[in-house]
Amino acid sequence: MDLEYTFTQMVYLMRSPSKVYKLTSWRNQTKNQWARDDPAFVVIICFFLTFASIAYGVALGSASLSGLLRLILINLGLFLGCGMILATFCWWLANSFFRVQHSHSVEQQVEWMYAFDIHCNAFFPMFVALYIVQYLFLPFLLSESFFATLIANTLYIAAFAYYHYVSFLGYMFLPFLRKDQVTSMLYPIAALGVVYVLFIVLNINAARFTLSFFF
Repeated sequence: MDLEYTFTQMVYLMRSPSKVYKLTSWRNQTKNQWARDDPAFVVIICFFLTFASIAYGVALGSASLSGLLRLILINLGLFLGCGMILATFCWWLANSFFRVQHSHSVEQQVEWMYAFDIHCNAFFPMFVALYIVQYLFLPFLLSESFFATLIANTLYIAAFAYYHYVSFLGYMFLPFLRKDQVTSMLYPIAALGVVYVLFIVLNINAARFTLSFFF
């Protein structure tokens, strides 16, 4: 496993995610595949999730062995299970509706593993925001003040919006997909804006709301 290359990609995902997909384009030119052939990215995220689950369990009073194991399995299940579902949906959507049709060229399709790679890429910045940053400010974010609710909701909406943006870039870099159709993958961000306003108006703290399902 190439750990140095993997960590470089993670830094790029936080600073300039388009660079990750430029690297992907170069890989396709040399190896004739869009998907990663190294499991290091997924393995490292699973390691991070395991460590974060233990940290949250200790901090929020679920430090028993069974409690920690439950948290680890839930978080890994959400990352891998939901990721597979989302990847399958986007893979089907892109191949069914986004591809450019050329009668005199070799037909290209989005690889399912590449769709899963996109999910992993988009998940990492979300992990940083909702597992690391949230953990560091947990006492404040879980407080009853309106300002805490505002900051917590902003953190969550920004994380989910960035997830959609990184996913959008992943499909935008594929030369055989129609750019005008791929742009539709940004539409859910508008819905997130509506949810954000509703949560603020109803004084729902996204951090407390989410963590209530785990603790």
